[in-house]
Amino acid sequence: MKLVLNGGEREVQATQVEDLVAELGLPLAAALVEHNGTALLRSEWAKTNLQNGDRLEIIRMVAGG
Repeated sequence: MKLVLNGGEREVQATQVEDLVAELGLPLAAALVEHNGTALLRSEWAKTNLQNGDRLEIIRMVAGG
C-alpha cells in the first residue's frame, strides 16, 4: 500500500497505524501520529486502519540534556 508519510510517498505492508509505527522501527512510547489531519491517541493506533493514499505525519520525541 502507498501512503504519504511525512510529505513523501512510501510503500508499506502495515494495515493499521500501530503496525506502521512498528514497521518503521520507531519506539511506540516515543512517537506521535497524525492520520489524515487528525492527531491520534496512542490507544487509537490499533483501531485505525490504513488505506492507500492516507497521509500521515509521524514525529519521534527525543529527550536530551
